[in-house]
Amino acid sequence: MKSWKLLLRFMTVGGMVMLLLIPLMMINGTVKERTHYRDQAVARVSQSTAGAQQLLGPLRVMPYQQTRLVRDKDDAGQPREREEIEHGYLFQTPKNMQVDGKLTPSTRRVGLFDVPIYQWQARLAADYAPLALPAVSGRTYARPYLVVGLSDVRGLLGTPVLRSGEQLLELQAGSADMSGYMKGVHALLPAVDGNNAVTTALPAVAVTMDFSLAGTQSLSVATIADNNQVSMNSSWPHPSFSGRFLPNQRETGEAGFKADWQVSSLASDAQTQLQELGSPDQVDSVQVSLVDPVDIYTMADRASKYGILFVVLTFVGFALFELLKRLPIHPLQYLLVGLALAIFFLLLLSLSEHMPFLAAYLTAAAACIGLQFVYLSGVLRSGWRAAGFAGMLTLLYGMLYGLLISEDNALLMGSLMLFGILAGIMWITRKVNWYELGSQLR
Repeated sequence: MKSWKLLLRFMTVGGMVMLLLIPLMMINGTVKERTHYRDQAVARVSQSTAGAQQLLGPLRVMPYQQTRLVRDKDDAGQPREREEIEHGYLFQTPKNMQVDGKLTPSTRRVGLFDVPIYQWQARLAADYAPLALPAVSGRTYARPYLVVGLSDVRGLLGTPVLRSGEQLLELQAGSADMSGYMKGVHALLPAVDGNNAVTTALPAVAVTMDFSLAGTQSLSVATIADNNQVSMNSSWPHPSFSGRFLPNQRETGEAGFKADWQVSSLASDAQTQLQELGSPDQVDSVQVSLVDPVDIYTMADRASKYGILFVVLTFVGFALFELLKRLPIHPLQYLLVGLALAIFFLLLLSLSEHMPFLAAYLTAAAACIGLQFVYLSGVLRSGWRAAGFAGMLTLLYGMLYGLLISEDNALLMGSLMLFGILAGIMWITRKVNWYELGSQLR
C-alpha cells in the first residue's frame, strides 16, 4: 500500500503532463498556421509582381521541316502513298557564358509579413561554336533564333538589349518552338549570307544581352554552357547559396555579399538534362536566395517542440519539493503551472511578429517567469522557494535560447543538458528512502 500511494502520485503527475500535450499541440498548430499565412503572402507578392526567377539560356535554336512519304491505305482499303510534314528543332548550348549583375533588394509588406523582392541589373555574354547540321533527306532548315528562358517573363523591366556582334536583335514574346518546355523570349538571328534558309552549318556567333529582371526571394542561373562564369553582388547581408553549386569565391557582411561561380560542363549535367527536356527547375543551376537570418516561425516551431521538456522538468521539481519538503501540491496547481509554461510559446510567437525575435523572447520569458514567481510564492509558502523555481526557469529559458540559435549543435547541447539535469536529480535523491516517503503521503 505504501508503494501504491507513491505510484499513484506519480501517475497523477504523469496524467497532468499528458493533458498539457493538448495545448502544446494547439500552439504548434498555430505556428504552422502562421507559417502558411506567411507563404500565402509570398504567393500574393509573386502573383502581383514576379516570382522566383531562373535564367536558362540563351539557346541557339534551328527549326526545321521534315517531309516524308508514308504508306497506308485509303478509305476503300487500297494502298497509297502520301506526304507527311513534321516540324521540329535542334538547339545548341553556348561554348562560353558569362553572367554578371547587381541584385538590388527591397521588401514588400503584406499584412504582418515582409517579403523580400529584388531587381537584377545584369549583362549576359555568350558565344557559340560552328554547328554542322545533319543532312537528312526531306529536311529543310529555316532561320535560326535565340531563346532566353525565364521562369516569370513579367519580371522583365523595360526592353532588354540583345545583340549579335554589333547588330541589334529584335526580341519577341514567347519561346517559339520551345514554348512547350519553358517560358521566355526569343529573337531571330541575322540571316547567313543574306539567306534565311540554312542548309549545311551555322557559323560561330557571339551575343550579348543587357536586361533588368525583377523577382521574389530567389534567383538562379542554369549552367548550360561548356564554361559558365556567374558573378553577383548585392547589398542584402544574409544570402543563402544553394542550387547544385556553391560559389567558388564569396564575401558576405553587413554591407552585402559578392559571389562568383565557375562551373564546367564536366561538372554540370545541365546539357544532358536539357536534351531530355525535363522540367526546367531540374536543370543544374547556381542559386542565391534573400532570406531572413531569423525565421521567427521556424524558431517558434523549434521552441514549441521543447515545451513538453519544460513541463516535465518543472513537474519533477514540484514532485521533489512535495516529497522532500512535505509540501502537498494539488493536481490543479500542477495544471495551472503547466499552462503558464505553455502560454510562453504562444506569447513568443505573437510578440515576434511585432518585434525582433530576441526582444520577443526576453519579454515572453520575463512575463512567464514573473507570473510563476508570484503564483508559486503562495503554493510553496515561501518567497525564497518561489525565487528558486524562478531561477530554475530562467536557466531553462536561457538554455532553450542557446538551443535555438545553435542549430548545428542543438542535439549535442540538448543531450548534455538532459544528462546534467538527470544527474542532478539522481544526486539529490540518491539517499531518499522511497518506501518511507510513500508511507508518509496523505
